[in-house]
Amino acid sequence: MNALVALCHFCELHGPRTLFCTEALHPPSPDPSSQMGTPLPGDRDGDREGEGLTMRANSSATQRGEMCEGCRSLPASHPGFVSIDDETGIRFLSHQHPRQSQLFSVVRQACVRSLSCEVCPGREGPIFFGDEQHGFVFSHTFFIKDSLARGFQRWYSIVLVAMDRIYLINSWPFLLRHLKLTIHSLQSTALKVFDTEQGGCPQRALRMNSVFSPAVFPHQRSGNAARSLTSLTQHPNLWASLHCSFSWLLKASGSRLTEKLLEGAPTEDTLVLIERQTEQEEEMSCWEGAEGGGSESQLLQPDSKLGLLCEASKSDDVVGPKFKSLRHLRQVLGANDFRQLSWHVLMGNQVIWRSADPGLIQSAFTVLKSLLPVGCVRSVPYSAQYEEAYKCNFLGLSPDVPIPAHVSSSEFSVLVDVTLKACQGPAAGEDEISALYQFTISSANTQPTDRAGPTLLNKLEVALSNENLSVAVVSHCLLCLKEEWMNKVKVLFKFSKVDGRGREDTQKVLALLGATGPGEEDNVRLLKYWMTGLSKTYKSHLMTAVVKKRKATAVISK
Repeated sequence: MNALVALCHFCELHGPRTLFCTEALHPPSPDPSSQMGTPLPGDRDGDREGEGLTMRANSSATQRGEMCEGCRSLPASHPGFVSIDDETGIRFLSHQHPRQSQLFSVVRQACVRSLSCEVCPGREGPIFFGDEQHGFVFSHTFFIKDSLARGFQRWYSIVLVAMDRIYLINSWPFLLRHLKLTIHSLQSTALKVFDTEQGGCPQRALRMNSVFSPAVFPHQRSGNAARSLTSLTQHPNLWASLHCSFSWLLKASGSRLTEKLLEGAPTEDTLVLIERQTEQEEEMSCWEGAEGGGSESQLLQPDSKLGLLCEASKSDDVVGPKFKSLRHLRQVLGANDFRQLSWHVLMGNQVIWRSADPGLIQSAFTVLKSLLPVGCVRSVPYSAQYEEAYKCNFLGLSPDVPIPAHVSSSEFSVLVDVTLKACQGPAAGEDEISALYQFTISSANTQPTDRAGPTLLNKLEVALSNENLSVAVVSHCLLCLKEEWMNKVKVLFKFSKVDGRGREDTQKVLALLGATGPGEEDNVRLLKYWMTGLSKTYKSHLMTAVVKKRKATAVISK
Protein backbone atom coordinates (compact mmCIF):
# COMPACT_ATOMS: atom_id res chain seq x y z
CA MET A 1 0.00 0.00 0.00
CA ASN A 2 1.45 3.38 -1.03
CA ALA A 3 0.86 5.07 2.30
CA LEU A 4 2.66 6.29 5.40
CA VAL A 5 1.70 5.90 9.06
CA ALA A 6 2.80 8.46 11.65
CA LEU A 7 2.33 9.02 15.36
CA CYS A 8 1.89 12.71 16.21
CA HIS A 9 1.89 14.63 19.50
CA PHE A 10 0.72 18.08 20.60
CA CYS A 11 3.60 19.44 22.65
CA GLU A 12 2.74 22.07 25.26
CA LEU A 13 5.92 23.97 24.38
CA HIS A 14 6.24 23.55 20.60
CA GLY A 15 2.78 22.60 19.31
CA PRO A 16 2.04 19.70 16.92
CA ARG A 17 5.07 17.50 16.23
CA THR A 18 5.67 14.21 14.42
CA LEU A 19 7.05 11.57 16.80
CA PHE A 20 7.38 8.41 14.73
CA CYS A 21 6.56 7.37 11.18
CA THR A 22 6.70 4.18 9.13
CA GLU A 23 6.86 4.13 5.33
CA ALA A 24 7.03 1.38 2.72
CA LEU A 25 9.99 1.39 0.35
CA HIS A 26 9.27 -0.62 -2.80
CA PRO A 27 12.07 -2.43 -4.64
CA PRO A 28 13.50 -0.62 -7.67
CA SER A 29 12.38 -1.42 -11.19
CA PRO A 30 14.49 -4.06 -12.99
CA ASP A 31 14.62 -1.80 -16.07
CA PRO A 32 18.26 -0.63 -16.46
CA SER A 33 17.21 2.69 -17.99
CA SER A 34 15.10 3.53 -14.97
CA GLN A 35 17.88 2.55 -12.56
CA MET A 36 20.26 5.09 -14.07
CA GLY A 37 18.08 7.97 -12.96
CA THR A 38 17.11 6.44 -9.59
CA PRO A 39 19.56 5.89 -6.72
CA LEU A 40 20.07 2.26 -5.86
CA PRO A 41 18.92 0.99 -2.44
CA GLY A 42 22.50 0.78 -1.19
CA ASP A 43 23.58 4.22 -2.44
CA ARG A 44 24.46 6.96 -0.02
CA ASP A 45 21.82 9.38 -1.31
CA GLY A 46 19.19 6.77 -2.11
CA ASP A 47 18.75 4.74 1.05
CA ARG A 48 20.82 6.38 3.79
CA GLU A 49 20.09 3.60 6.27
CA GLY A 50 23.61 3.91 7.65
CA GLU A 51 22.95 7.57 8.45
CA GLY A 52 19.96 6.70 10.58
CA LEU A 53 17.32 7.40 7.91
CA THR A 54 17.65 11.07 8.72
CA MET A 55 15.37 13.58 7.06
CA ARG A 56 16.87 16.23 4.81
CA ALA A 57 14.36 18.96 5.49
CA ASN A 58 14.84 18.67 9.23
CA SER A 59 18.62 18.45 9.38
CA SER A 60 19.34 22.00 10.48
CA ALA A 61 20.67 22.61 13.98
CA THR A 62 17.93 25.17 14.63
CA GLN A 63 15.10 22.68 14.17
CA ARG A 64 16.89 20.00 16.19
CA GLY A 65 17.39 22.48 18.97
CA GLU A 66 13.65 23.15 19.19
CA MET A 67 12.92 19.52 20.04
CA CYS A 68 12.27 18.76 23.69
CA GLU A 69 11.95 15.38 25.36
CA GLY A 70 8.26 15.14 24.48
CA CYS A 71 8.96 15.93 20.80
CA ARG A 72 11.64 13.28 20.34
CA SER A 73 11.21 9.55 19.90
CA LEU A 74 14.57 8.24 18.67
CA PRO A 75 17.93 9.97 19.15
CA ALA A 76 19.67 11.34 16.07
CA SER A 77 22.28 8.57 16.27
CA HIS A 78 19.64 5.80 16.25
CA PRO A 79 19.64 3.89 12.92
CA GLY A 80 15.87 3.40 12.96
CA PHE A 81 13.97 0.17 12.32
CA VAL A 82 13.80 -1.88 9.13
CA SER A 83 11.60 -4.89 8.28
CA ILE A 84 11.71 -6.72 4.95
CA ASP A 85 8.78 -8.56 3.40
CA ASP A 86 10.24 -11.67 1.81
CA GLU A 87 7.26 -12.11 -0.52
CA THR A 88 7.31 -8.71 -2.22
CA GLY A 89 10.74 -7.32 -1.32
CA ILE A 90 9.14 -4.25 0.24
CA ARG A 91 11.07 -2.70 3.13
CA PHE A 92 9.25 -0.98 5.96
CA LEU A 93 11.38 1.84 7.40
CA SER A 94 10.64 3.63 10.66
CA HIS A 95 12.21 6.74 12.15
CA GLN A 96 11.06 10.03 13.61
CA HIS A 97 10.64 11.70 10.23
CA PRO A 98 10.20 10.53 6.62
CA ARG A 99 13.23 10.06 4.42
CA GLN A 100 12.18 12.53 1.71
CA SER A 101 11.62 16.25 2.11
CA GLN A 102 8.40 16.11 0.08
CA LEU A 103 6.97 13.48 2.40
CA PHE A 104 8.09 15.46 5.42
CA SER A 105 6.02 18.44 4.25
CA VAL A 106 2.95 16.26 3.65
CA VAL A 107 3.24 14.51 7.02
CA ARG A 108 3.91 17.81 8.80
CA GLN A 109 0.73 19.32 7.40
CA ALA A 110 -1.29 16.21 8.28
CA CYS A 111 0.13 16.33 11.80
CA VAL A 112 -0.80 19.99 12.31
CA ARG A 113 -4.31 19.56 10.92
CA SER A 114 -5.02 16.38 12.88
CA LEU A 115 -4.13 18.09 16.19
CA SER A 116 -5.71 21.49 15.52
CA CYS A 117 -8.63 22.00 13.16
CA GLU A 118 -9.48 18.52 11.79
CA VAL A 119 -10.91 16.85 14.87
CA CYS A 120 -14.16 15.03 15.57
CA PRO A 121 -16.59 16.00 18.35
CA GLY A 122 -15.02 15.29 21.72
CA ARG A 123 -11.53 15.67 20.20
CA GLU A 124 -11.03 11.91 20.35
CA GLY A 125 -11.83 9.57 17.48
CA PRO A 126 -11.39 9.03 13.71
CA ILE A 127 -11.74 11.63 10.96
CA PHE A 128 -10.96 11.86 7.26
CA PHE A 129 -9.62 14.91 5.43
CA GLY A 130 -7.24 15.91 2.65
CA ASP A 131 -7.01 16.93 -1.00
CA GLU A 132 -5.37 15.83 -4.25
CA GLN A 133 -2.32 18.04 -3.76
CA HIS A 134 -1.31 17.18 -0.20
CA GLY A 135 -2.78 13.68 0.00
CA PHE A 136 -5.69 12.24 1.96
CA VAL A 137 -5.46 11.48 5.65
CA PHE A 138 -7.15 9.02 7.97
CA SER A 139 -6.56 10.43 11.46
CA HIS A 140 -7.43 9.04 14.88
CA THR A 141 -6.86 11.39 17.82
CA PHE A 142 -6.65 10.16 21.41
CA PHE A 143 -5.48 11.13 24.90
CA ILE A 144 -2.73 9.59 27.03
CA LYS A 145 -2.83 9.97 30.80
CA ASP A 146 0.03 12.01 32.36
CA SER A 147 0.08 13.02 36.01
CA LEU A 148 2.28 16.07 35.25
CA ALA A 149 0.39 17.42 32.21
CA ARG A 150 -2.28 20.10 32.07
CA GLY A 151 -5.58 18.35 32.65
CA PHE A 152 -3.61 15.18 33.48
CA GLN A 153 -3.54 14.06 29.83
CA ARG A 154 -1.65 14.62 26.60
CA TRP A 155 -3.00 14.72 23.09
CA TYR A 156 -1.80 12.34 20.37
CA SER A 157 -2.91 11.21 16.95
CA ILE A 158 -2.11 8.42 14.51
CA VAL A 159 -2.38 9.50 10.87
CA LEU A 160 -2.29 7.38 7.74
CA VAL A 161 -1.50 9.43 4.63
CA ALA A 162 -2.18 8.18 1.08
CA MET A 163 -2.88 9.68 -2.32
CA ASP A 164 -5.69 7.22 -3.15
CA ARG A 165 -8.88 8.61 -1.63
CA ILE A 166 -11.15 5.71 -2.66
CA TYR A 167 -8.74 3.09 -1.33
CA LEU A 168 -8.42 4.90 1.98
CA ILE A 169 -12.18 5.30 2.42
CA ASN A 170 -12.80 1.63 1.60
CA SER A 171 -10.20 0.68 4.21
CA TRP A 172 -11.88 2.79 6.92
CA PRO A 173 -13.41 -0.12 8.95
CA PHE A 174 -10.19 -2.14 8.75
CA LEU A 175 -7.94 0.78 9.75
CA LEU A 176 -10.27 1.88 12.54
CA ARG A 177 -10.44 -1.58 14.05
CA HIS A 178 -6.69 -2.15 14.17
CA LEU A 179 -5.70 1.38 15.16
CA LYS A 180 -8.12 1.16 18.07
CA LEU A 181 -6.22 -1.89 19.31
CA THR A 182 -2.90 -0.05 19.23
CA ILE A 183 -4.39 3.07 20.84
CA HIS A 184 -6.10 1.08 23.57
CA SER A 185 -2.82 -0.68 24.34
CA LEU A 186 -1.01 2.66 24.69
CA GLN A 187 -3.76 4.12 26.85
CA SER A 188 -4.06 1.13 29.16
CA THR A 189 -0.28 0.94 29.65
CA ALA A 190 -0.04 4.67 30.37
CA LEU A 191 -3.01 4.46 32.74
CA LYS A 192 -1.18 1.96 34.92
CA VAL A 193 1.81 4.30 35.17
CA PHE A 194 -0.54 7.23 35.88
CA ASP A 195 -2.28 5.36 38.73
CA THR A 196 1.07 4.41 40.23
CA GLU A 197 2.34 8.00 40.15
CA GLN A 198 -0.87 9.39 41.55
CA GLY A 199 -0.81 6.85 44.35
CA GLY A 200 2.69 7.90 45.32
CA CYS A 201 2.22 11.67 44.97
CA PRO A 202 -1.28 12.97 44.14
CA GLN A 203 -0.79 15.95 41.82
CA ARG A 204 -4.34 17.31 42.01
CA ALA A 205 -4.14 18.13 45.73
CA LEU A 206 -0.58 19.41 45.35
CA ARG A 207 -1.58 21.84 42.61
CA MET A 208 -4.65 23.10 44.47
CA ASN A 209 -2.56 23.91 47.53
CA SER A 210 0.28 25.64 45.66
CA VAL A 211 0.39 29.28 44.55
CA PHE A 212 -0.36 29.56 40.82
CA SER A 213 1.74 31.87 38.64
CA PRO A 214 1.29 31.73 34.83
CA ALA A 215 4.79 33.02 34.23
CA VAL A 216 6.50 30.28 36.17
CA PHE A 217 3.93 27.51 35.61
CA PRO A 218 6.29 25.27 33.57
CA HIS A 219 9.07 25.72 36.16
CA GLN A 220 6.67 24.83 38.98
CA ARG A 221 6.52 21.34 37.47
CA SER A 222 10.35 21.04 37.62
CA GLY A 223 10.67 21.22 33.85
CA ASN A 224 8.32 18.25 33.25
CA ALA A 225 6.12 20.12 30.78
CA ALA A 226 7.38 17.69 28.14
CA ARG A 227 7.57 13.98 28.91
CA SER A 228 8.33 11.35 26.31
CA LEU A 229 5.83 8.66 25.42
CA THR A 230 8.34 6.08 26.64
CA SER A 231 8.28 7.76 30.04
CA LEU A 232 4.48 7.82 30.10
CA THR A 233 4.13 4.11 29.29
CA GLN A 234 7.33 2.76 30.91
CA HIS A 235 7.61 0.44 27.92
CA PRO A 236 11.31 -0.07 27.04
CA ASN A 237 10.60 -1.46 23.53
CA LEU A 238 7.83 0.96 22.67
CA TRP A 239 9.20 2.18 19.33
CA ALA A 240 10.12 -1.31 18.15
CA SER A 241 6.58 -2.46 18.96
CA LEU A 242 5.07 0.50 17.13
CA HIS A 243 7.28 -0.28 14.14
CA CYS A 244 5.91 -3.83 14.09
CA SER A 245 2.32 -2.60 14.39
CA PHE A 246 2.65 0.06 11.70
CA SER A 247 4.55 -2.26 9.33
CA TRP A 248 1.91 -4.95 9.67
CA LEU A 249 -0.83 -2.38 9.12
CA LEU A 250 0.75 -1.17 5.86
CA LYS A 251 1.31 -4.72 4.62
CA ALA A 252 -2.18 -5.93 5.57
CA SER A 253 -3.83 -2.84 4.07
CA GLY A 254 -1.99 -3.39 0.81
CA SER A 255 -2.87 -7.09 0.51
CA ARG A 256 -6.43 -6.73 1.79
CA LEU A 257 -7.80 -4.91 -1.27
CA THR A 258 -6.59 -5.50 -4.81
CA GLU A 259 -7.55 -3.87 -8.06
CA LYS A 260 -9.42 -6.06 -10.53
CA LEU A 261 -10.54 -5.19 -14.04
CA LEU A 262 -14.32 -5.60 -14.31
CA GLU A 263 -15.99 -5.83 -17.70
CA GLY A 264 -19.45 -4.35 -17.35
CA ALA A 265 -21.54 -4.25 -14.19
CA PRO A 266 -20.36 -6.24 -11.13
CA THR A 267 -21.65 -9.80 -11.00
CA GLU A 268 -23.84 -11.22 -8.28
CA ASP A 269 -20.84 -13.12 -6.89
CA THR A 270 -18.90 -9.85 -6.57
CA LEU A 271 -21.79 -8.13 -4.78
CA VAL A 272 -22.24 -11.04 -2.38
CA LEU A 273 -18.51 -11.11 -1.55
CA ILE A 274 -18.56 -7.37 -0.82
CA GLU A 275 -21.60 -7.78 1.43
CA ARG A 276 -20.03 -10.66 3.33
CA GLN A 277 -16.78 -8.79 3.84
CA THR A 278 -18.68 -5.78 5.18
CA GLU A 279 -20.68 -7.97 7.56
CA GLN A 280 -17.52 -9.69 8.84
CA GLU A 281 -15.83 -6.35 9.50
CA GLU A 282 -18.88 -5.06 11.37
CA GLU A 283 -19.08 -8.24 13.46
CA MET A 284 -15.38 -8.04 14.33
CA SER A 285 -15.73 -4.38 15.29
CA CYS A 286 -18.66 -5.18 17.59
CA TRP A 287 -16.86 -8.16 19.11
CA GLU A 288 -13.65 -6.23 19.73
CA GLY A 289 -15.64 -3.37 21.21
CA ALA A 290 -17.34 -5.78 23.62
CA GLU A 291 -14.11 -7.55 24.56
CA GLY A 292 -12.17 -4.30 24.92
CA GLY A 293 -9.60 -5.13 27.55
CA GLY A 294 -8.14 -8.18 25.82
CA SER A 295 -6.37 -6.16 23.12
CA GLU A 296 -3.28 -5.10 25.05
CA SER A 297 -1.17 -7.75 23.35
CA GLN A 298 -1.69 -6.00 20.01
CA LEU A 299 1.17 -3.65 20.83
CA LEU A 300 3.15 -5.41 23.52
CA GLN A 301 3.78 -8.65 21.60
CA PRO A 302 5.50 -7.65 18.36
CA ASP A 303 6.68 -11.19 17.59
CA SER A 304 3.17 -12.26 16.60
CA LYS A 305 2.99 -9.45 14.06
CA LEU A 306 6.43 -10.14 12.67
CA GLY A 307 5.34 -13.72 12.07
CA LEU A 308 2.43 -12.49 10.00
CA LEU A 309 4.82 -10.59 7.76
CA CYS A 310 6.70 -13.75 6.85
CA GLU A 311 4.08 -16.51 7.03
CA ALA A 312 0.89 -14.94 5.72
CA SER A 313 1.10 -16.81 2.44
CA LYS A 314 1.62 -20.28 3.98
CA SER A 315 -1.80 -20.67 5.62
CA ASP A 316 -3.61 -21.44 2.35
CA ASP A 317 -1.35 -24.34 1.28
CA VAL A 318 -2.99 -27.75 1.21
CA VAL A 319 -0.57 -30.57 2.03
CA GLY A 320 -0.92 -33.92 0.29
CA PRO A 321 -2.92 -35.04 -2.76
CA LYS A 322 -5.74 -32.76 -3.84
CA PHE A 323 -8.22 -32.22 -6.65
CA LYS A 324 -7.05 -29.71 -9.24
CA SER A 325 -10.20 -29.08 -11.29
CA LEU A 326 -13.69 -30.35 -12.13
CA ARG A 327 -12.22 -32.46 -14.91
CA HIS A 328 -9.77 -34.05 -12.46
CA LEU A 329 -12.63 -34.80 -10.04
CA ARG A 330 -14.65 -36.36 -12.88
CA GLN A 331 -11.71 -38.55 -13.88
CA VAL A 332 -11.25 -39.81 -10.31
CA LEU A 333 -14.92 -40.44 -9.49
CA GLY A 334 -16.03 -41.58 -12.92
CA ALA A 335 -18.59 -39.95 -15.19
CA ASN A 336 -21.71 -41.44 -13.53
CA ASP A 337 -20.70 -40.70 -9.93
CA PHE A 338 -19.53 -37.22 -10.90
CA ARG A 339 -22.87 -36.47 -12.56
CA GLN A 340 -24.79 -37.69 -9.52
CA LEU A 341 -22.64 -35.62 -7.14
CA SER A 342 -22.87 -32.51 -9.33
CA TRP A 343 -26.65 -32.89 -9.55
CA HIS A 344 -26.93 -32.82 -5.75
CA VAL A 345 -24.71 -29.74 -5.62
CA LEU A 346 -26.76 -27.85 -8.23
CA MET A 347 -30.06 -28.77 -6.58
CA GLY A 348 -28.94 -27.42 -3.19
CA ASN A 349 -28.75 -30.75 -1.38
CA GLN A 350 -26.26 -31.25 1.44
CA VAL A 351 -22.97 -32.74 0.23
CA ILE A 352 -21.11 -34.66 2.97
CA TRP A 353 -17.54 -35.93 2.66
CA ARG A 354 -15.99 -38.25 5.24
CA SER A 355 -12.23 -38.69 5.14
CA ALA A 356 -9.17 -38.72 7.36
CA ASP A 357 -7.53 -36.19 5.02
CA PRO A 358 -8.93 -32.66 5.61
CA GLY A 359 -6.82 -31.29 2.75
CA LEU A 360 -8.45 -33.64 0.25
CA ILE A 361 -11.93 -32.61 1.41
CA GLN A 362 -11.00 -28.94 1.22
CA SER A 363 -9.76 -29.30 -2.36
CA ALA A 364 -12.92 -31.21 -3.35
CA PHE A 365 -15.14 -28.48 -1.88
CA THR A 366 -13.11 -25.78 -3.62
CA VAL A 367 -13.75 -27.49 -6.95
CA LEU A 368 -17.45 -28.21 -6.32
CA LYS A 369 -18.18 -24.70 -5.06
CA SER A 370 -17.38 -23.39 -8.52
CA LEU A 371 -20.67 -24.96 -9.71
CA LEU A 372 -22.72 -22.60 -7.55
CA PRO A 373 -23.14 -18.85 -7.11
CA VAL A 374 -21.21 -17.56 -4.10
CA GLY A 375 -24.44 -16.66 -2.31
CA CYS A 376 -25.55 -20.31 -2.32
CA VAL A 377 -22.40 -21.64 -0.65
CA ARG A 378 -22.39 -22.42 3.09
CA SER A 379 -19.42 -24.57 3.99
CA VAL A 380 -18.02 -26.32 7.07
CA PRO A 381 -14.66 -27.66 5.81
CA TYR A 382 -13.99 -30.17 8.60
CA SER A 383 -15.98 -30.96 11.72
CA ALA A 384 -15.93 -33.50 14.53
CA GLN A 385 -19.73 -33.70 14.56
CA TYR A 386 -22.59 -33.59 12.08
CA GLU A 387 -24.02 -30.17 11.22
CA GLU A 388 -27.58 -29.72 10.00
CA ALA A 389 -28.31 -28.85 6.38
CA TYR A 390 -29.60 -25.36 7.20
CA LYS A 391 -26.14 -24.49 8.51
CA CYS A 392 -24.12 -25.79 5.55
CA ASN A 393 -24.55 -27.46 2.19
CA PHE A 394 -20.88 -28.57 2.14
CA LEU A 395 -19.82 -30.56 5.20
CA GLY A 396 -16.50 -32.31 5.84
CA LEU A 397 -16.34 -34.95 8.57
CA SER A 398 -13.76 -37.24 10.08
CA PRO A 399 -14.26 -40.97 9.28
CA ASP A 400 -15.60 -41.90 12.72
CA VAL A 401 -18.46 -39.35 12.76
CA PRO A 402 -21.83 -41.12 12.45
CA ILE A 403 -24.49 -39.81 10.08
CA PRO A 404 -27.97 -39.42 11.67
CA ALA A 405 -30.62 -41.82 10.37
CA HIS A 406 -32.89 -39.05 9.12
CA VAL A 407 -30.01 -37.72 7.00
CA SER A 408 -28.99 -41.10 5.57
CA SER A 409 -32.57 -41.78 4.46
CA SER A 410 -33.14 -38.27 3.12
CA GLU A 411 -33.22 -37.63 -0.61
CA PHE A 412 -31.80 -34.15 0.01
CA SER A 413 -28.29 -35.28 0.92
CA VAL A 414 -25.42 -37.25 -0.56
CA LEU A 415 -22.55 -38.91 1.30
CA VAL A 416 -19.05 -39.46 -0.12
CA ASP A 417 -16.97 -41.87 1.96
CA VAL A 418 -13.22 -41.73 1.26
CA THR A 419 -11.21 -44.73 2.43
CA LEU A 420 -7.64 -45.87 1.88
CA LYS A 421 -7.18 -48.71 -0.57
CA ALA A 422 -5.86 -51.97 0.83
CA CYS A 423 -3.32 -52.36 -1.97
CA GLN A 424 -1.81 -49.07 -3.05
CA GLY A 425 0.08 -49.10 -6.30
CA PRO A 426 2.63 -46.55 -7.51
CA ALA A 427 1.13 -43.41 -9.03
CA ALA A 428 2.20 -39.98 -10.07
CA GLY A 429 0.53 -36.69 -10.90
CA GLU A 430 -3.25 -36.53 -10.93
CA ASP A 431 -3.58 -40.35 -10.67
CA GLU A 432 -2.17 -40.23 -7.13
CA ILE A 433 -5.62 -39.82 -5.60
CA SER A 434 -7.03 -42.79 -7.53
CA ALA A 435 -4.15 -44.95 -6.35
CA LEU A 436 -4.50 -43.97 -2.70
CA TYR A 437 -8.22 -43.62 -2.08
CA GLN A 438 -11.50 -45.35 -2.82
CA PHE A 439 -14.66 -43.25 -3.14
CA THR A 440 -18.13 -44.54 -2.26
CA ILE A 441 -21.12 -42.31 -3.03
CA SER A 442 -24.46 -43.06 -1.39
CA SER A 443 -27.79 -41.25 -1.39
CA ALA A 444 -31.49 -42.04 -1.03
CA ASN A 445 -32.02 -40.06 -4.24
CA THR A 446 -30.10 -41.85 -7.00
CA GLN A 447 -30.53 -40.22 -10.40
CA PRO A 448 -30.92 -42.59 -13.36
CA THR A 449 -28.27 -42.17 -16.03
CA ASP A 450 -30.86 -41.84 -18.79
CA ARG A 451 -32.59 -38.88 -17.12
CA ALA A 452 -32.25 -35.56 -18.97
CA GLY A 453 -31.13 -33.57 -15.91
CA PRO A 454 -30.59 -29.82 -15.70
CA THR A 455 -29.52 -28.08 -18.89
CA LEU A 456 -26.53 -26.44 -17.19
CA LEU A 457 -25.10 -29.79 -16.09
CA ASN A 458 -25.59 -31.31 -19.56
CA LYS A 459 -23.66 -28.48 -21.22
CA LEU A 460 -20.94 -28.63 -18.57
CA GLU A 461 -20.41 -32.36 -19.11
CA VAL A 462 -20.04 -31.80 -22.85
CA ALA A 463 -17.26 -29.30 -22.14
CA LEU A 464 -15.57 -31.57 -19.59
CA SER A 465 -15.60 -34.60 -21.88
CA ASN A 466 -14.00 -32.62 -24.71
CA GLU A 467 -10.29 -33.20 -24.21
CA ASN A 468 -9.46 -30.52 -26.80
CA LEU A 469 -10.63 -27.87 -24.33
CA SER A 470 -8.11 -26.90 -21.65
CA VAL A 471 -9.00 -26.53 -17.99
CA ALA A 472 -8.91 -22.74 -18.32
CA VAL A 473 -11.37 -22.82 -21.25
CA VAL A 474 -13.74 -25.12 -19.33
CA SER A 475 -13.54 -22.74 -16.37
CA HIS A 476 -14.58 -19.80 -18.55
CA CYS A 477 -17.32 -21.91 -20.08
CA LEU A 478 -18.69 -22.66 -16.61
CA LEU A 479 -18.52 -18.97 -15.72
CA CYS A 480 -20.58 -18.08 -18.79
CA LEU A 481 -23.14 -20.79 -18.00
CA LYS A 482 -23.51 -19.56 -14.43
CA GLU A 483 -23.99 -15.96 -15.60
CA GLU A 484 -26.59 -17.11 -18.13
CA TRP A 485 -28.61 -18.93 -15.49
CA MET A 486 -28.18 -16.19 -12.91
CA ASN A 487 -29.76 -13.80 -15.40
CA LYS A 488 -32.67 -16.23 -15.73
CA VAL A 489 -32.90 -16.34 -11.94
CA LYS A 490 -33.16 -12.54 -11.82
CA VAL A 491 -35.98 -12.53 -14.37
CA LEU A 492 -37.87 -15.25 -12.51
CA PHE A 493 -37.37 -13.51 -9.15
CA LYS A 494 -38.63 -10.19 -10.52
CA PHE A 495 -41.60 -11.82 -12.20
CA SER A 496 -42.75 -14.20 -9.46
CA LYS A 497 -41.57 -12.72 -6.16
CA VAL A 498 -41.62 -8.98 -6.80
CA ASP A 499 -44.50 -8.64 -9.25
CA GLY A 500 -46.42 -11.54 -7.70
CA ARG A 501 -47.59 -13.17 -10.96
CA GLY A 502 -49.56 -16.41 -10.97
CA ARG A 503 -48.53 -19.94 -11.90
CA GLU A 504 -49.78 -19.73 -15.49
CA ASP A 505 -47.83 -16.56 -16.24
CA THR A 506 -44.75 -17.97 -14.53
CA GLN A 507 -44.92 -21.06 -16.74
CA LYS A 508 -44.90 -18.85 -19.81
CA VAL A 509 -41.81 -17.02 -18.54
CA LEU A 510 -40.05 -20.34 -17.91
CA ALA A 511 -40.75 -21.38 -21.47
CA LEU A 512 -39.40 -18.04 -22.68
CA LEU A 513 -36.23 -18.57 -20.63
CA GLY A 514 -35.67 -22.03 -22.11
CA ALA A 515 -36.17 -23.82 -18.80
CA THR A 516 -39.01 -26.08 -20.01
CA GLY A 517 -38.87 -29.27 -22.04
CA PRO A 518 -36.41 -32.07 -21.15
CA GLY A 519 -35.15 -31.66 -17.60
CA GLU A 520 -37.80 -29.04 -16.79
CA GLU A 521 -38.25 -30.23 -13.22
CA ASP A 522 -34.54 -29.97 -12.47
CA ASN A 523 -34.25 -26.61 -14.25
CA VAL A 524 -37.05 -25.08 -12.21
CA ARG A 525 -35.62 -26.49 -9.00
CA LEU A 526 -32.21 -25.07 -9.86
CA LEU A 527 -33.68 -21.62 -10.58
CA LYS A 528 -35.60 -21.55 -7.30
CA TYR A 529 -32.55 -22.66 -5.31
CA TRP A 530 -30.27 -20.11 -6.98
CA MET A 531 -32.71 -17.35 -5.98
CA THR A 532 -31.34 -17.74 -2.46
CA GLY A 533 -27.94 -16.70 -3.80
CA LEU A 534 -29.05 -13.28 -5.05
CA SER A 535 -27.33 -10.39 -3.32
CA LYS A 536 -29.14 -8.20 -0.83
CA THR A 537 -28.15 -5.22 -2.97
CA TYR A 538 -30.05 -6.55 -5.99
CA LYS A 539 -33.14 -7.52 -3.96
CA SER A 540 -33.20 -4.16 -2.22
CA HIS A 541 -32.86 -2.37 -5.57
CA LEU A 542 -35.84 -4.26 -7.00
CA MET A 543 -38.04 -3.70 -3.94
CA THR A 544 -37.19 0.01 -3.86
CA ALA A 545 -38.10 0.38 -7.53
CA VAL A 546 -41.43 -1.38 -6.97
CA VAL A 547 -42.31 0.85 -4.01
CA LYS A 548 -41.51 3.99 -6.02
CA LYS A 549 -43.58 2.73 -8.92
CA ARG A 550 -46.57 2.02 -6.68
CA LYS A 551 -46.34 5.44 -5.06
CA ALA A 552 -46.21 7.11 -8.47
CA THR A 553 -49.24 5.08 -9.60
CA ALA A 554 -51.16 6.06 -6.46
CA VAL A 555 -50.43 9.75 -7.04
CA ILE A 556 -51.58 9.57 -10.67
CA SER A 557 -54.82 7.77 -9.73
CA LYS A 558 -55.66 10.49 -7.22
